[in-house]
Amino acid sequence: MPAFTADDDTSADTAPRRAAGSGLSTRGSNQGGLRQYNERVVLQALRLHGPLPGADLARLTGLTAQTVSLITKRLLDEGYLRKGAPVRGKVGQPSVPLSLNPQGAYAIGLKVGRRQLDTLLVDFTGEVQGRWSWPYAFPDPDELLPEITRRLAAIRRKLGPEARDRVCGVGIGAPLALGGWQSLLGVAPEQASRWAGVNLRDEVAQRCEWPVLSMKDTSAACVAELVAGRGRGLHSFLYVFVDTFIGGGLVIDGHLHTGAKGNAGAVGSMPLGPTGAGGAARQLLSVASLHTLEQAWLAAGLSLAESEQTLQAPWRPVTEHWLAQSAPALAHAIHSAACLLDLDGVIIDGVLSRELLGALIRQTEAVMQGPAWEGVTPPRLLQGSVGADAAALGGALLPLHANFAPDRELFLKEAVA
Repeated sequence: MPAFTADDDTSADTAPRRAAGSGLSTRGSNQGGLRQYNERVVLQALRLHGPLPGADLARLTGLTAQTVSLITKRLLDEGYLRKGAPVRGKVGQPSVPLSLNPQGAYAIGLKVGRRQLDTLLVDFTGEVQGRWSWPYAFPDPDELLPEITRRLAAIRRKLGPEARDRVCGVGIGAPLALGGWQSLLGVAPEQASRWAGVNLRDEVAQRCEWPVLSMKDTSAACVAELVAGRGRGLHSFLYVFVDTFIGGGLVIDGHLHTGAKGNAGAVGSMPLGPTGAGGAARQLLSVASLHTLEQAWLAAGLSLAESEQTLQAPWRPVTEHWLAQSAPALAHAIHSAACLLDLDGVIIDGVLSRELLGALIRQTEAVMQGPAWEGVTPPRLLQGSVGADAAALGGALLPLHANFAPDRELFLKEAVA
């Protein structure tokens, strides 16, 4: 795959302008050199705005028409762009829109969840070209790592020699402590301890020829919403993802913040009250998680519901009871976050059905109408747009943006530390 390397040693004199409502730069510089940066700016403009002729690209990026012409010719020659059909205007020569070539690059995203391995193959436009899932009761590294090896080998075969050379990397989204919360999950200590000393990123890197990046699973899901979903329209937001355990991410000024210890946005670990004589308060994840709902179904003598069945008989009464408990708990966590951070909104997504997710958001909004918000302006609650693929998609976006986006540290600075 042609590499994006800076041929000239130079720097911009002016700060790049960001796309409205996002942390993604779409302004370049006409200073001498800056080939790598300006190429990334052009690619980002096309990623955000869709097919554009050269004249519109120049206006949007602030680059001269000559600079855009040189850049787009290089990107066309290297296979990153493609030409559309000429569009005739009222006067002058027809314009030729340029767009990202889906086959210009590929990335692989892995979500190592507590119940399932999800693998996505994503093209240069961010569209999913392949999706594979492998369920399990608990992720055993002795079984999971060979499965990842098999999946990566299958993707290599699927792509063929030429396309596999255009894979820019593998991104992993996984919980920080895969062996954690063993008592809540009902996992034997010896089984959970198998993850002690396992560096998942290093293990995957040994199994493929591509660069590997990793990030906490809910932070990776937040990346997907930030780059490809409703997060593009918000400056700062809290992201909440309902999975086996509920978790989240935090975006401030258009950039993901994970924190020095990975704690930023870890809403699942937020206590639901003060610690008293009776012991520590429950965490949000012990109430508003899919695991809690599943355990409630089993306790009621029901089987585990399929996604579309959760609000149907006979599961509906149990699900409604879970909603009645989860909404106040989630509202409490949002209240705590809003008292510390001036958020534009809270995006809530998950592996739940869209119907159940919508019900959770509506009930949380209803709880937030109470008097506890006096003196604080509640943030907007928004339903996420990515869904169950979020963590794996966010993983795939890590190498894509590391290689091709102008804001290289949009979410990678802390992720690769």
